[in-house]
Amino acid sequence: MPARRLLCALGVAIAAAALAPTAAYAHEGHNRPLTLAAWTWDPTVILGLVALLGLYLCGLGRLPDSERAAVPPWRVALFLGGLATVFLALESPLDLAGDEYLFTFHMLQHQLLMMVAAPLLLLGTPPALLRRLLEGRSVRPVATLLTSAPVAFLAFNATVWAWHAPALYEAALRHHGLHIVQHLVFIAVAVVMWWPILSPVPELPRLSYPGQMLYLFLLGIPMSVMGALITLADDALYPFYTTARRVWGLAPLVDQQIGGLIMWVPGGLTFWVVMTVVWFRWSLREETGDAERAVPLDAYPTRLRPSPRGDAPGGLP
Repeated sequence: MPARRLLCALGVAIAAAALAPTAAYAHEGHNRPLTLAAWTWDPTVILGLVALLGLYLCGLGRLPDSERAAVPPWRVALFLGGLATVFLALESPLDLAGDEYLFTFHMLQHQLLMMVAAPLLLLGTPPALLRRLLEGRSVRPVATLLTSAPVAFLAFNATVWAWHAPALYEAALRHHGLHIVQHLVFIAVAVVMWWPILSPVPELPRLSYPGQMLYLFLLGIPMSVMGALITLADDALYPFYTTARRVWGLAPLVDQQIGGLIMWVPGGLTFWVVMTVVWFRWSLREETGDAERAVPLDAYPTRLRPSPRGDAPGGLP
């Protein structure tokens, strides 16, 4: 069986297996003890991740042999790393800790989804797969709009601010279905948010290096402001956690302050770290660009001439 048929068949089989009954993995209810063995095994998370993996493998299997062979192993590894991060965030004891014990753990969970899983999933998607998705006549204009820097900026920050409003945040904690929607929306808007920095395809281009640095700088402001407001609040903003069982003797207000600091400091610091990487890549490109311009293209043998980059104009790999 050709490799692409095998990959596609394996992907379909995995997606079909995800649709099988998963009642054995259902939540055990509230008041579960928080231990290292307290994995959630939520069937909705398992179904979604396994189905996504199946579709990914099927998509690779449907690529022409030449395009599939050109997909570097590191891309597949990054995509699997993104899936693993989502699994750990939503199925490990971290999920139970955030859902039933401390606001701090819930904020850490959200940071993993938006700042780690989302960029890994985006970087791990081969350009050839994305181009197949953009072939639809109505898909390309919508995708171009959604991944533009202004729309990505507004969509991400408006969504994060809305979901952390006390009324909506409280509703998500008390209604499992709404909580699932919250996590899906966080991942989706985070992928869109990272797109101007990490786009794998020139059809939906990255910003220039200076544009990326400005974009990242601006991105950190709303999240830092919201983290500061949560940290410096005089009263507990989320009643759910005032009645939740305590861990390590943390009072509700102290728990809220630590959770706000997680959004304020590590969340904002992520953008500064990426901004630093972008700056170094920009500097390196300027140096290598000057060196390349000093050597006429005709001086290279035909086989060794540098070819134009097939990806976006700048940014991380």
